[in-house]
Amino acid sequence: MTITPFTLAIADKDIDDLKVRLEGTRWPHPTTDDWSHGQPLHFIRELADKWLLDFDWRQHEAALNAYPQFLTTIEGQTIHFLHIKSKEPNAFPLLLTHGWPSSVAEFIDVIGPLSNPRAHGLDPALAFDLVIPSPPGYGFSTPLAGPGWDSARTARAWDALMKALGYARYGAQGGDLGALITRELGILAPEGLVGVHLQQIFAFPNGTPGEMDRLSPFEMEGFANLENYQKYAGYQPIQQKRPGTLGYGLVDSPVAQLAWNAELFFGFEGQGAACVDRDRYLAHASIYWFTASGGSAANIYFEDAQTGAGYREVMNPTPTGVAVFPWDYRSVRSFSERANNIVHWTEMPRGGHFAAIDAPDLLVADIRAFFGGLV
Repeated sequence: MTITPFTLAIADKDIDDLKVRLEGTRWPHPTTDDWSHGQPLHFIRELADKWLLDFDWRQHEAALNAYPQFLTTIEGQTIHFLHIKSKEPNAFPLLLTHGWPSSVAEFIDVIGPLSNPRAHGLDPALAFDLVIPSPPGYGFSTPLAGPGWDSARTARAWDALMKALGYARYGAQGGDLGALITRELGILAPEGLVGVHLQQIFAFPNGTPGEMDRLSPFEMEGFANLENYQKYAGYQPIQQKRPGTLGYGLVDSPVAQLAWNAELFFGFEGQGAACVDRDRYLAHASIYWFTASGGSAANIYFEDAQTGAGYREVMNPTPTGVAVFPWDYRSVRSFSERANNIVHWTEMPRGGHFAAIDAPDLLVADIRAFFGGLV
């Protein structure tokens, strides 16, 4: 496996083209200007104006380039990844996988505490070498080489990557799509995989008598989040069924990409509009835009829908830790234990779907607590 150093360098002409397209946006005639029919016009115009007038892509480019980045090819697919080696001796290798509509920039705030705990007031006896890849079809792991890249195949590629980097033992962590890929890695249970840490396990009631009686108040409250998701989440069935058609709009109109990705980041009723970091969100959206990966990033939803990868109730025998954040889909422990070797479970006091951004301290602490007990 050939591994080549990579430096992120978006051409000036591509940044200029983005601004021209934003300036020339054709805006829809909205039925309403609230969240009942989708992302409202006033909100998306606000984001677009910031993207055009008050966003410095070069700042975020430099933040990513502060860490070593590489490209390789696995099964014909270009794979981009960050590889941060800790200065601490005997650092434990940890694979971090993001989801949709996020990017490797999601982990900027946890890289330091995990890889250099001494500098962040944490016990240096537990430090991590970090490998942070872009899933196939996402960001700089493009173009998508062909069909078939579901969560299970991606998990096999991640194991191949870790072995190619010389890691005989390692752990893995992920949220959203990253949780699906990481759980599939747990199902695969390759030699050397010590444990997996997940932000979600998508397990649901199956009709077993009395199964709802065992739920905690925290878990019961989570069903309100699930009902909200089921009511409003239109992106998932579209990406599962017609990602190719969707892609035309996403790669041709930056505002289409901006609004589509806002669905999950800001919430279906705008719950995150007051608290989600606009600048970080625009960094993610910029990566999707500059790599024309809106359609290819959706493709894994289609592939998982064909194979059941990520959601299948096949036993994951790998020691598994789960961090459940309240402003997110709340995993249910008794449901999750049906097909996972749960050895660590934390219900968090705050944080949401993108915890590495909105609760990085809690996520770091839980990752350290889980893997500290395994390594």
